[in-house]
Amino acid sequence: MALARACCTHRSALSAAHAVRRLSVSAKLGKEHFKLLIIGGGTAGAATSNKFGPYLGAAKVAVIEPNEMHYYQAGWTMVGGGMYNFEVTQRPEASVLNNKCIWIKDKVGQFSPEKNTVITESGREIEYDFLVIAAGLQLRYDMIKGLPEAFETPGVCSNYHRDYVKKTFPALKRISEGNAIFTFPNTPIKCAGAPQKICYLSDAYLRKTGKRDKVTVVYNTSLPAIFGIKKYADALMEVVERRNIVLNTRHNLVEVKPDSREAVFDVLDEKGQAVRQAVWKYEMLHVGAPCSPIEPLRKCAALTDDKGWVDVHPETLQHKRFPNVFGVGDCANTPNAKTAAAISSQMETLRKNLKLAMKGKTPTAKYDGYASCPLVTDYNKCILAEFTPNGPLETFPFNQAKERFSTFFMKKTFMPFLYWNFLVKGTWEGPKYIRKALHLGMSK
Repeated sequence: MALARACCTHRSALSAAHAVRRLSVSAKLGKEHFKLLIIGGGTAGAATSNKFGPYLGAAKVAVIEPNEMHYYQAGWTMVGGGMYNFEVTQRPEASVLNNKCIWIKDKVGQFSPEKNTVITESGREIEYDFLVIAAGLQLRYDMIKGLPEAFETPGVCSNYHRDYVKKTFPALKRISEGNAIFTFPNTPIKCAGAPQKICYLSDAYLRKTGKRDKVTVVYNTSLPAIFGIKKYADALMEVVERRNIVLNTRHNLVEVKPDSREAVFDVLDEKGQAVRQAVWKYEMLHVGAPCSPIEPLRKCAALTDDKGWVDVHPETLQHKRFPNVFGVGDCANTPNAKTAAAISSQMETLRKNLKLAMKGKTPTAKYDGYASCPLVTDYNKCILAEFTPNGPLETFPFNQAKERFSTFFMKKTFMPFLYWNFLVKGTWEGPKYIRKALHLGMSK
């Protein structure tokens, strides 16, 4: 039995190694023209590769992705809170891309949609019949003066970055008095709940370790409210008030002074304009990363709106100007929250509409704007926010705005399994049919 397991493991390892080798070598051979080119190998890009690699056949699909590792970034809240080891949130990129696809280990340098080409940073020109832009977004810590230097000092951390998330729990263990400040930026951001999740976990940890009385927990957000959907905002405000967390709205972090351990915030008016500044001393500072589209998109006005996001029809995900281009995930200008759950629901729309476009037909499937944010509020509680831009759209037939252990268990244990085995594999397209069944067909 042990020998059989060993042989099986050996065959799997050889198969994986062969896949990586084939992908790497194939990307360097022959004319670089593909039926489908995917920009990005993150959640959306990997799922797209697994949907269309088998559909179009070997070597018809290519994925441009420079990173060797793929990260389950939704798990970094748990890493920062001391519940996961960082290593469980990463796997080799080759393990999540479909093995019928060509993996081009490079970065996109320039888009030329009029010519149906993309040029990589290394200068390779790649032609396509259809293009799916799943480029995610770019963390812009450079937008905050002094922050890159501050990350080299104790106590400054961010769950949004694979290096800086490793500083969060050590900073939490280290602090014994003073201010623990958590920030939300004045830009679009992926997983908008992440800055307050770690705020709540930090408060819970400080209480558990008997340090909370000497530490002031502060949540400074650039937004006018703690959350964009009123039902969940009301529930979260109850958490904030019960836990004595200092909440400052319309506060945008603009500078960090590591020598004096000060964080400088612009205080914004109702139009988002700075009217004055507020300076806070910190012992711990968790920074919600400002985000933007990647630079090549910001430089390609033909593909983007005036803010640099891929300009798609929000329901069909097809580009408004180029019908052979689709945008999916965080890089698109759809009005939903930028979460992995949103990508799962977008996958059904992309699967149907891209296949229709490939047959010369008009896309008809419609994305409803669904997104979800499991708002961890303690080491055993979670508020499972599910919504569209129009309001809550909940899967379960109970009030999901209430803190529950069951939804915490889903976040900690079930959702990583769902991510690795179904979402990035292209087989999970959101909870729509489960929701309909649980609501006896009376839900959208």
